[in-house]
Amino acid sequence: MATRSRTQAPAGPVHVAVIMDGNGRWARERGLPRSKGHEAGAESVRAVVRACRDHGVRYLTLYAFSVENWKRPRSEVQGLMQLLRRFMDKEEHLLHEQQIRLRIMGRLEDLPKTVQKKLTRVMEKTSHYNAGELILALSYGSRTEIATAARRIAEKVQAGALDPAAIDETVFARHLYIPDVPDPDLMIRTSGEMRLSNFMLWQLSYAELYTTPVLWPDFREPQFAEALEAYRLRDRRYGGLSSPVKRERASC
Repeated sequence: MATRSRTQAPAGPVHVAVIMDGNGRWARERGLPRSKGHEAGAESVRAVVRACRDHGVRYLTLYAFSVENWKRPRSEVQGLMQLLRRFMDKEEHLLHEQQIRLRIMGRLEDLPKTVQKKLTRVMEKTSHYNAGELILALSYGSRTEIATAARRIAEKVQAGALDPAAIDETVFARHLYIPDVPDPDLMIRTSGEMRLSNFMLWQLSYAELYTTPVLWPDFREPQFAEALEAYRLRDRRYGGLSSPVKRERASC
């Protein structure tokens, strides 16, 4: 895969990460149980996966279940796991039709055995696809990921397999969960919240952040297209100076 230069902004993002927020609020506003909000949110996942294909987004990472989410009521956690398994049953055909590879970022071993088995099977059956990648962050926490990477590096140093003087950002990044995936260009958070919530803290260092008051179950292709257009108007400087073209567009 070719590496993009940091001196020129792309026409559109290659990797989009999404914090899918607002399922519970959506259900509460309608007098429905939280489970109905999660079910409605699954429809938005389908819509955004299809929109990525139409807009040329190669990588889509969805923050589906955090390490903190295990603290939620047992009934809600069980419902989310069941929904995840049903979603895979219903939508696996979409991955095959569009030749999208499924990957998991997080502690897969924390999930129920039945869910692990289902996800592992789908990952294996889609591993050869190269049209795009759907990455589900499950039992994921960025601080946990960073601590795990540090431990792996320390073990290599202790074993004499890695010189401490050789450790830099590139070496560290290779020890994260999915080191071959490029960092997100754009991070979208729905429901109007302004937090990263322990999501990809390392990888989002230079991502463009986009928040919208739209609740996740109402976030579909038109809203996704709006986020992409906002990204295209950004000036990605990476610590450098603004480009004259971008400054002119911003002043219009």
